[in-house]
Amino acid sequence: MSVADSASLGVMSNASDLRIFAVSGFPLVEVGFDLVAGLLDCLAGSGDSLRDGDVLALAQKVVSKSEGRRVDLTTVAPSPRAIELAAEVQKDARLVELVLRESTRVVRTAKDVLIVEHRLGFIMANAGIDQSNVGSSNSALLLPEDPDGSANRIREQILIRTGVTIAVVITDSFGRPWRVGTTGVAIGASGLASILDLRGQPDLFGRPLRVSIVGHADEIAAAASLVMGQGAEGRPAVIVRGLAGKGTHRSAQALLRPTREDLFR
Repeated sequence: MSVADSASLGVMSNASDLRIFAVSGFPLVEVGFDLVAGLLDCLAGSGDSLRDGDVLALAQKVVSKSEGRRVDLTTVAPSPRAIELAAEVQKDARLVELVLRESTRVVRTAKDVLIVEHRLGFIMANAGIDQSNVGSSNSALLLPEDPDGSANRIREQILIRTGVTIAVVITDSFGRPWRVGTTGVAIGASGLASILDLRGQPDLFGRPLRVSIVGHADEIAAAASLVMGQGAEGRPAVIVRGLAGKGTHRSAQALLRPTREDLFR
């Protein structure tokens, strides 16, 4: 039985005691690197191991690097549209060209700001393309081709190699339209319910909840980012231990608001 068909984990919000810790000693990742082997080696070196019910949060960068999503900007020829837009937002035209290739539409532009709708449906700056912690100044890193698929493959390999059933969340840092600062967000997930629909459940006084839908995978990503950090910490893998309960698996795509419900589009 595949991982996608097995019981989902960690989907209830009734955990009263969580442990969230980084996997220490995680190496720098290059294309082809075996993330699961690296993870298991680091855990063994620290005297720990994965447990049934754990949630593994992985930074998008290590997944993208291992999958060969690095692009050499010297190989990118910007289109006339990219050159025009680059002058407006004051960014490298080659980078803007990559953003356009990865996007379905441009949402907003301003000096130093390029907000787009990524081909996966995320509304985000620069289509998630990043040059921090990538190495060469002429390199840029794209999001994984299929983050939900990546999460599922990692989860499946962990089950095959260890016999342990976990959930996996792939995280990225997003800005938000009505608040300052970035926060961790789930762009890929496997083995958990990315959203928890609490409608119909009673509140503290027995009144049925009417509109409560929790972005569960996003909450996990945000919690993990506290440990990962946002700069030179070098902690791309985090274990969340202690989430209780079971539920139906839904990928990170379930977190995207349908167009017909988007009042701000």
